[in-house]
Amino acid sequence: MSTASAPEFGLQLARETRERFVQATDAAIGSAAQAVRERLVSLANETGTARTMQESRDNLVAYRGAESGWVSLSRAQWRKALGNTAGVPVEGASSGGGSLRLELVGDEVVENNILSSRLALAIQDKANFELNDLRLRIQYLEGTEELRAGDVLKPEFLAKLLVDQWLAAGMSRQLWTQVQGLLHAQLGEAAVKAYKEANAFLIGKGVMPEIDLKRLVRKPAGGVGSSGPAPLGAGYPTAMASQPQSASWQGAGGSAAGIPPGMAGFAPAAIGVRPSGPLGAPGSLGQDTLVATGMSPFMAARQRAQGVLVSLRRFVGAVTGGVPAGAPLGGPPGSGGVAVPGGSPAFMAAIADAGAAYQVGSSAYVVGADVGGDGALAVQRSAAELRRRSNELKRQAPTTADKATVEIVALMFQAILAEERIPFSARVWFARLQMPVLRVAIAEPEFFGTLQHPARMLIDRMGSVVMGFDAAAISGSALENEIRRVVQVIEQYPETGQRVFKLVYDEFVAFLNKYLTQGDATKKLMSVAQQVEQKETMAIQYTIELRKMLNDMPVREEIREFLFKVWAEVLALAALKYGGQDEQTVMLKRVASELVWAASAKPNRTDRARVIQELPKLLQRLRQGMELLGVTGAPQEEHIKTIGKTLSDAFMSKTATISPAQIEAMASRLTNLEDFVGDEEGGAEMPMDAASIELLLGVDAASIEVVPNTGTKVTEDMLTWAHELQVGNWFMLDHNGRASQVQFVWRSERKHLHLFAAADGRKFLIQAGRLASYLQAGLLVPAEEETLTARATREALAKLDANPERLLN
Repeated sequence: MSTASAPEFGLQLARETRERFVQATDAAIGSAAQAVRERLVSLANETGTARTMQESRDNLVAYRGAESGWVSLSRAQWRKALGNTAGVPVEGASSGGGSLRLELVGDEVVENNILSSRLALAIQDKANFELNDLRLRIQYLEGTEELRAGDVLKPEFLAKLLVDQWLAAGMSRQLWTQVQGLLHAQLGEAAVKAYKEANAFLIGKGVMPEIDLKRLVRKPAGGVGSSGPAPLGAGYPTAMASQPQSASWQGAGGSAAGIPPGMAGFAPAAIGVRPSGPLGAPGSLGQDTLVATGMSPFMAARQRAQGVLVSLRRFVGAVTGGVPAGAPLGGPPGSGGVAVPGGSPAFMAAIADAGAAYQVGSSAYVVGADVGGDGALAVQRSAAELRRRSNELKRQAPTTADKATVEIVALMFQAILAEERIPFSARVWFARLQMPVLRVAIAEPEFFGTLQHPARMLIDRMGSVVMGFDAAAISGSALENEIRRVVQVIEQYPETGQRVFKLVYDEFVAFLNKYLTQGDATKKLMSVAQQVEQKETMAIQYTIELRKMLNDMPVREEIREFLFKVWAEVLALAALKYGGQDEQTVMLKRVASELVWAASAKPNRTDRARVIQELPKLLQRLRQGMELLGVTGAPQEEHIKTIGKTLSDAFMSKTATISPAQIEAMASRLTNLEDFVGDEEGGAEMPMDAASIELLLGVDAASIEVVPNTGTKVTEDMLTWAHELQVGNWFMLDHNGRASQVQFVWRSERKHLHLFAAADGRKFLIQAGRLASYLQAGLLVPAEEETLTARATREALAKLDANPERLLN
């Protein structure tokens, strides 16, 4: 039994706990490093394109050279962190303080903080309960309100340390992102084990065997509220807050010339139709949403949704005393209703408290919404709890504009939670966004003035994706986990406003691009389509031109197949890598005509002597071209063997004769092949069909519905609409008399090709021109006439129109 005083004994026990935690996690650094090495070795051994294989080899070489340095640096800094008993961060640790410091930081600092914050969030996500318990026990032992910024027990400390030492060892952020999923898993599991052991050690010493859940609700420091059980990356919010909040997200989801990101799903059938209910009645607020018949669908969608916002501002202005129709909500009395961004610090703190308290109890709703639980009851309880907290906030609101904002946001989320097409397990996570969105709406009143506010865009995007799935399909899926991650990131950075919404919006879009194409069949088809996209002005045209050149030439089928399936890609890749008229590319073009000549009959001695003399050089160049494409080893030898057999037959005049004039014409045309290849962004005339895909890439296209352009004239508006469709949205496709519900899963980089997937496994690869014509003809109709927040705003306005007293009561 220790003879030290109670406070000293508590501090001593806390120090010992940290020592045990550092020792437990120290070994995990080496294990994680080994796992990364094994993953990179596996990737380097995989077969792929020449570029992919080279990148994998480069990553492995870079990692092998820096692995030991990263491990040793990380372990040294990790052990050194134990000396940080005064709360001063050691080198490589987060240096955030209790107050928000505004400072200019470089892009690299922000990017580094993003990487470390993602790792910290992954660790916390796995070890959330154990971490919370340990945090409370340490606070109890040390008599503090929160762990210090430089505390080794905080996930962001270890995360930032590892990222910083990774870069210090000479490795790149790009390489980190290649393996971050593995690092998240490895370090997350190790942290869970270490936190459990630390808790078990303290419980064995009699420290808080039972946890008081009330301690999880933190009070805001100063006037700025904070939410969540453990804030991540102290330097990260600072970095984000120091950046200008204008234009950083502008244009990410679309442009003014195209359909607004929030309204990409508007159906042509909605043109000229007034909304039902009070908003559609003559003389009602909803008249602003009436659209003109004959207007293009995406412009009609934009006008209708924008009209709802105008009506909302007009209504609030009439009730609160003068918000101009074109001005946002908010502002103190006497300001004419024009917003002064920022909001009352005390009220913002109250919102943060409400959000933090709701988070604590929301785990019961999350569990209840899982498949097998009573999802409807969980959502109902969640909505009731949010309504109660909204009423409390209305009573605390310092201005009528703040009261109105609380009520409008509450009604919007009431409509969102009532949306039956969103699975229960997703709705409970949407519910947790109400307080962060309210905070943004108070601080940044443009939330009510534009359809392109990042918070709206994020909710709309997540809503449009999940509405096509049933509860069983989404529960426990990577999509649900990503929605959970997005919500938790937003909760961790309440002070950063729209910037955190923009950050996670971009991350969610990037996630969708991978998630929606993760199936083997979809990956295969996407790979094919991407190849077509990358070479649409080269490989396809090269193949077409080669076929034209050989059309009247008696060239054996083996040589034709090699030129069409292999050499066309070699030429395209060479042109992309070196340039069309580079010496290397010109040499490879010449090889094609030389191969055709060598494969023609050689009846005279002179030609046979020439073949014998030039054959070694020809074979060498063929190998060189195939190596450029990544065709090596056995596949390359198989091609050489096939070509050699044909050349042997030609030597003995067993093949047909081709005139020198034809060979010369072919060589001349190949040299200037770029003159016949266009570079048009629209891609309306790009030839494409299942046969060309199969011919180019050797893929069986029987399961692919290729829908190429037909030359149908479409308006520029329709092409713009086609280019602005959002990945993840659902549509009804009427193709060849068969209607299917499809999800838009992929768009090629240059927007030539669009991939849609049906639930029965069928895939539709549609060219841009044909997609625009299907939209124009109503053969492709978005499943949602308006986006989630637009509909929620309209329903909120309908309730206020019928019961205006509730806005301020």
